[in-house]
Amino acid sequence: MPVNIGRRELIAALGSAAAWPLAARAQGSERVHRIGMLHAVNESDLDRQRIVEVFVQSLAKLGWTEGSNLVLDYRWGSGDRDRIRRYAAELVSLHPDVIWSTGGRR
Repeated sequence: MPVNIGRRELIAALGSAAAWPLAARAQGSERVHRIGMLHAVNESDLDRQRIVEVFVQSLAKLGWTEGSNLVLDYRWGSGDRDRIRRYAAELVSLHPDVIWSTGGRR
C-alpha cells in the first residue's frame, strides 16, 4: 500500500534519527533515552502510523530499540486542541531527550 509522506517530514524524521544516536554515542552514555511523540491526528491515521513506523525502523537500524535503550512515549491528539495542549505538557513533564511533534492534515 503506497503511502504519501511529505518530503519535509521524511527528511526531518530520518535526519534526526541519524544525528541523535551519533551525538549520544559521542557522549559515551549507556543510559536509556526517551522520545516524546506528539501527533495532532487520531491514532488510526494510517499515513501517520506509516511515518512513525519508518522513524522507529530507522532508529532500530542505528541501534536504538524500544524496550532496550529507548523509550517512546506516544500521544495522539485526535484533532482536539485541548487534548494536544494537555499531552504536550504531559510529555514535557516526562523530561524526554527530544519531543517529536507532527501536525494535522493539510
